[in-house]
Amino acid sequence: MIYTVTLNPSLDYLLTLDSLSLGALNRSTSDHFLAGGKGINVSQVLTTFGVPSNALGFTGGFTGLEVERLLQKAGISTNFIAVPGETRVNVKLRAAEETEVNAAGPVIDRLHFEKLKAQAKNLARHDVLVLSGSIPASLPENTYEQFAKLCSESDIRFVVDAEGASLLKTLPFRPFLIKPNHHELGEMVGADVHSLLDAVKHAKTLVKKGAQQVIVSLAGEGAVYVSETHSLIANAPKGVVCGSVGAGDSMVAGFLAALEQDETIEQAFRTGIASGSATAFSDRLCTKEQVEALLPQVVLTPLEGGNEQ
Repeated sequence: MIYTVTLNPSLDYLLTLDSLSLGALNRSTSDHFLAGGKGINVSQVLTTFGVPSNALGFTGGFTGLEVERLLQKAGISTNFIAVPGETRVNVKLRAAEETEVNAAGPVIDRLHFEKLKAQAKNLARHDVLVLSGSIPASLPENTYEQFAKLCSESDIRFVVDAEGASLLKTLPFRPFLIKPNHHELGEMVGADVHSLLDAVKHAKTLVKKGAQQVIVSLAGEGAVYVSETHSLIANAPKGVVCGSVGAGDSMVAGFLAALEQDETIEQAFRTGIASGSATAFSDRLCTKEQVEALLPQVVLTPLEGGNEQ
């Protein structure tokens, strides 16, 4: 089973408008409520591939209940911990440009944090725990490091999709997969990442520091996959980009879904790329049909030498 952790989920209110005028009355052409958060996005895309998952994290109030209802309606199991306060509502305004207003979310106390850690500790050896997104200010800065240590001690595979220090601190605990974009990779290694080959070079550094697998996305330039035995670069499918929200989460979900279905690393990487692109080309998270339509465009190029410099 794949478990996803969303520390600060949201009920996203998506409003589409022909135009947006500040300081004036605006009327939407459509509106939707969606369950939001990076881990939740991973669970939703896994579901479109027919791969079950269980969404963990914190929810509160009537907005939290609605997040859980939407996920359960989509066939996703949930085991959120109820906290005081309300799960945040994030407003997304889509006109000529997209404007977002994100709320802060509830305060998480130590007791509730320990309950979430206890849930993770009870996972089985063959389970996967996906840690993604920012850490709420009320939680310790080393939250992901604590989860990584716990997973390492219990021999649980874990995935980290986070920024900077939060990700770096998990490397000694051998994450199963990490997925920085090229900006985040550059910040972590203290170098500019201008090309796919740059990304391969610096991803190898993260493998040497402990990551079992690294996927780095470079938006329209493509992506790279690096492990101790593989170095792969891939092009990006062609299409009209509607937005980048959820694309990285979709890439992680597509990759994990393919592995769960016993595909090769190469096919899993191709599926991850097609999934991220399909979401970028849509106004929602990708569907399996959209991913399958893009797969033929994804071409992998293996590099000689595996993880050798």
